[in-house]
Amino acid sequence: MIQVRVPATSANLGPGFDCLGIALDLELSVVMTPSAYDHFRYTGEGMIPETSDNLIHVGFREAFRRSGNSFPRATFTVDNPIPLARGLGSSSAALIAGAAVADHMLGNPLGREGVFQLTAELEGHPDNVAPATFGGFTVSTRNSENGYLSRSLSIPANWRLLFGVPAFELATTKAREVLPDKYNRNTTVLTAGRVALWTLAVAEEDPSLLRTASQDDLHEPYRESLIPGFMQTKQKLYDHGAYAAFLSGGGPSIGAICDDSTAPECKSILNDFVGSTGQVFDLTAGTGYRIT
Repeated sequence: MIQVRVPATSANLGPGFDCLGIALDLELSVVMTPSAYDHFRYTGEGMIPETSDNLIHVGFREAFRRSGNSFPRATFTVDNPIPLARGLGSSSAALIAGAAVADHMLGNPLGREGVFQLTAELEGHPDNVAPATFGGFTVSTRNSENGYLSRSLSIPANWRLLFGVPAFELATTKAREVLPDKYNRNTTVLTAGRVALWTLAVAEEDPSLLRTASQDDLHEPYRESLIPGFMQTKQKLYDHGAYAAFLSGGGPSIGAICDDSTAPECKSILNDFVGSTGQVFDLTAGTGYRIT
């Protein structure tokens, strides 16, 4: 038996489209046991068909293929507290869980870096799989060799990470469909500066930089129509002392960073946003995946 725990993640963080992410201490738990046939047993958020074409099996098989080995049959027993299709990295966590278990079984030929490269390729972007692999706050991009490069920094311990998670789902494909194919120069210049400022805010543990760093013109304005109340909620969070407020991934969840003194009011605002059927999470930064 092998168990892996993989954190939820929040990506983009405003302007860091497909490149910034944070690991969260809300963890997918997956137990693998060898079996004569593939099985998938699921409990937790949402409904997933208990068939062998799930993302955990996909990551598992691909890791074996990359290592030049045929994959064995396996039963995966899953406990998932990460809401599905809400912008908290549930699909990335599933892919990493399968790939990490396979790598462990094979004696770690991929290693953590290889698991990151494999799952980033499967996802098509590294912003969620990087923090789920390495933990903390990550900055990731394609490298000059057509792979991916990522580095991690620790999130300051006194930053509260709040997430308002509505009851409705928003598929990543739908959230990407509303984005334009081209952007003007001013938007790209502002985005580059804000992403750089985000990294400085974390490295220097300076939350005063976050309000400017988390402003976005690249994707949030186009996704506003898909998420009723988003812009109003974001403004309320700032009005009541939040350091940062942003769509988590492609949405519909809203993330906020605040301190202990402003957290109660910010949580109340997020509760109003999600209503009686949604959830509000009060989290800290997570570590990368862990195998036992």
